[in-house]
Amino acid sequence: MAISASIQALTAGETVAGSRISNRLLTELIQEGLLQIIIHGSRKSYRANNIEALKRFLIDKDENYRILNVDNFDSRSSMASETGNSKLVTVRSYPGFPVNTYEPIECRLNEEPFIINPQEGCFLFVSDWRTFTIPEDVTIIGIENMENFRKVRQQRLFFDEYLHKHRLSQKVLFVSRYPQSTDLREWLASIPNLYIHFGDFDLAGIHIFLSEFQKHLGIGRTSLLIPEDISSRLSYGSTRRYNEQYARYKNIKSDRREIQQLIDLIHHERKGYDQEGYISQ
Repeated sequence: MAISASIQALTAGETVAGSRISNRLLTELIQEGLLQIIIHGSRKSYRANNIEALKRFLIDKDENYRILNVDNFDSRSSMASETGNSKLVTVRSYPGFPVNTYEPIECRLNEEPFIINPQEGCFLFVSDWRTFTIPEDVTIIGIENMENFRKVRQQRLFFDEYLHKHRLSQKVLFVSRYPQSTDLREWLASIPNLYIHFGDFDLAGIHIFLSEFQKHLGIGRTSLLIPEDISSRLSYGSTRRYNEQYARYKNIKSDRREIQQLIDLIHHERKGYDQEGYISQ
């Protein structure tokens, strides 16, 4: 895999013009808080807030980025001595996805009983996900932001009210697609459980749901979590977030009435709202 000059520059501590970075990757890096924005009049450039954190994120996203940790790879032999593999092994060191819950759930892993019941302050990581099964009456909620994922107990009332209103099972397994691979989506496609997506209430967040989940799992298996009070919350959301996303996502549409209404509301308010706002203090 050829590492782009812009990524090499960022990981070397240099400042890079936004036009040199792909829009999709740039959005991800900004959302993860990995880039510092530097404004020069009407132009923007970016610098890594923490080079090692940036490298870790890129490697989690695609292990081919491990080449960033090789200081000198002029020859295949030197690359092999640095990495242990002259071709940079494509098998990821930790496949899978994290899971969390606030009540015990009896699952199975490798055909053996497996109870998910993490203590407050931690969560579990399922690496052998192809052998991981859960009861069919469990509702799966995918959480985009890691802070929300870590603090599910501080959002329990919010989730319980939503599930009750929509007559859904109160037995909930929370999942995250971090590190950002297709493992979670492939696992979801292999089971019958309903998947509810909980992300930021902005155009990019809706795009993630439509393109990464609904497109592959289907309308009958997926839904977007839209809180009853989102209209009032959007009224004091982020205008900057909306403006940054508008050019790329302004034409996003949905055939589902409730999602299109949310899109229309975001355009009307010209704001976006972070899902962290639903964490109780």
